[in-house]
Amino acid sequence: MKQTPKAFIFDLDGVITDTAEFHYLAWKKLAEELGITIDRQFNEQLKGISRMDSLERILALNPSLKDMPQKEKEKLAYQKNDHYVELIKTIKPENVLPGIEELFTKLKENHIKIAIGSASKNAQRVLELLGLTHYIDYIVDAAKVTKGKPDPETFTTAADYLNIPYGECVGLEDAAAGIEAINQAGMFSVGIGDKVHLSAADYIVSDTTLLDLDEILKQFNLE
Repeated sequence: MKQTPKAFIFDLDGVITDTAEFHYLAWKKLAEELGITIDRQFNEQLKGISRMDSLERILALNPSLKDMPQKEKEKLAYQKNDHYVELIKTIKPENVLPGIEELFTKLKENHIKIAIGSASKNAQRVLELLGLTHYIDYIVDAAKVTKGKPDPETFTTAADYLNIPYGECVGLEDAAAGIEAINQAGMFSVGIGDKVHLSAADYIVSDTTLLDLDEILKQFNLE
């Protein structure tokens, strides 16, 4: 007998909108202020992980900064966020990635809950700027969890709030750390992007235009 999942839990950056570029530019600016140079290749390591974990990886590029006091690190993390918040002011509804709003509409028609599981503390603001908040049943951001991805807490927190068993949830991610988090939560994982990078996902599409609800439900029932 075919089952229909009761919730879809979406990552935000790189899945619903491409704010990854803004994160990169914000980290790049902060790194330059510290006398550190980072490039897009290095930035791949920062996708899907928390702000403090990202900062630690950047600081590790300069051994003289390894003993920086925790309070100073927290100050730098806020500084990066200020850079990011300034950059995202330009986000508009046209910045929703192709196919996402159509998928949201179909999920609502099928009475499937929609949650956001993001490592960003700015998720609510970004969704407001995108004009998507009326679709969303719950938002889990960095302020609601103690452990970031790849720990499953982001996804389990969303499912717990919605009172839906983990096995009846689908998680959608573009980062390997996110896919690992979904899998550890015992949910069906959908990867969006490179097949090699996201090889642990239960189902993979190359981009958001290929997120078809019927196909996802078919793959879900193959598990």
